[in-house]
Amino acid sequence: EATWKYHIRKLFTIKTLDTVESDQSTSELNRTLGAWDIIMIGIGGIIGTGIFVLTGQAAANNAGPAVLISFIISGLASAFAALSYSEIASMIPVAGSAYTYTYATLGELLAWIIGWDLILEYFFGSASIAVGFSGYFVHFFENAFNVHFSPSWTAAPLLYNETTSAFEKVPGSYFNVPAFAIIIFLTIILIIGIRESANFNTGIVGIKVLILILFVIAGSTKITNANYKPFVPPNEGKFTEFGFTGILSGATVVFFAYIGFDSVSTTAQEVKNPQRNLPIGIIGSLVICTVLYMAVSTVLTGIVPFRELDGPAPISTAAEKINMKWLGIVVDLGAMLGLISGNLVTLLGQTRIFYSMAHDGLILKSSSKIHPRFKTPYIITAFTGIFCAIASALLPIDILTQLT
Repeated sequence: EATWKYHIRKLFTIKTLDTVESDQSTSELNRTLGAWDIIMIGIGGIIGTGIFVLTGQAAANNAGPAVLISFIISGLASAFAALSYSEIASMIPVAGSAYTYTYATLGELLAWIIGWDLILEYFFGSASIAVGFSGYFVHFFENAFNVHFSPSWTAAPLLYNETTSAFEKVPGSYFNVPAFAIIIFLTIILIIGIRESANFNTGIVGIKVLILILFVIAGSTKITNANYKPFVPPNEGKFTEFGFTGILSGATVVFFAYIGFDSVSTTAQEVKNPQRNLPIGIIGSLVICTVLYMAVSTVLTGIVPFRELDGPAPISTAAEKINMKWLGIVVDLGAMLGLISGNLVTLLGQTRIFYSMAHDGLILKSSSKIHPRFKTPYIITAFTGIFCAIASALLPIDILTQLT
């Protein structure tokens, strides 16, 4: 066989299910995660800033109180994707998520492309979340404790000038320390072990969910029924502004709040009985988040007229307008914790895709080494964590989100 024919054939080589099962049986990763751990990882990945920001924007600009229906529509749309992930993850219970699924169905070339696409998405996504965390961190300490941090060490030192198509130095800013520190901290946890990472995530997610439930309970005592009328505001002449089309537009806005359940499938090789627990984790986390989103959006639009919710922190604003400043501070804490758990899950997904590609020989194979004590891919985890931390410390959030 000619060399060029061999290489072309290699590009479209499909990873057979026998090979997948062999990878699963010989894996050095530690299988310690149960169904509850997977559900909490899913919730950690899904509930980020979306519920704290997008609910108000979708209500104020698109759907009004009917943003509740927008969440239901987005939840149903996400459910179809979640069912697909559940089925494939149970058939191919190996780390790597969509990269591994592509390798087993469409071949090596497309798997390589999908793998790098996911790695870059998770990389810039993680850096973006860290910068967002930095902003909430500063805001929380200012409101709760009247502690002020210097912008020199809490903002990006670089900005992108679209006129000159070049990066420029921001006067007075040197390094975003909170963004850098949170990624390094989470990277260390991920290196120490998947069990420890799952326990940390469960604690953070538990507090975050309790804060949302607290908002629902406290806010429900301040609901004004007049704020629900009309439940579906009449269309104002534009496709996206209210009416039935506004509800659909609102669904596209709040759909971002559901992104993250796919990261659960990257942990497949560390899950006990993955054929059972992965589908439970993916579907279970989506159902819990949908119910929470419906409750929060219903209370939010009931305590504040929907047109007043178009701001960067609508839930905190709503709490302050009903004379519950303490609740606004607690909600800010919930948003900050949401970013921590979201970043942990994003970093986890990125490292497991890297590990799968290295294990398959599509990137440096030696980087897939497993730590003899912690049973984690420590080289890849340290590498990705350090580079993500540097990116978050130097680049502004608008550039990072565009790259995501």
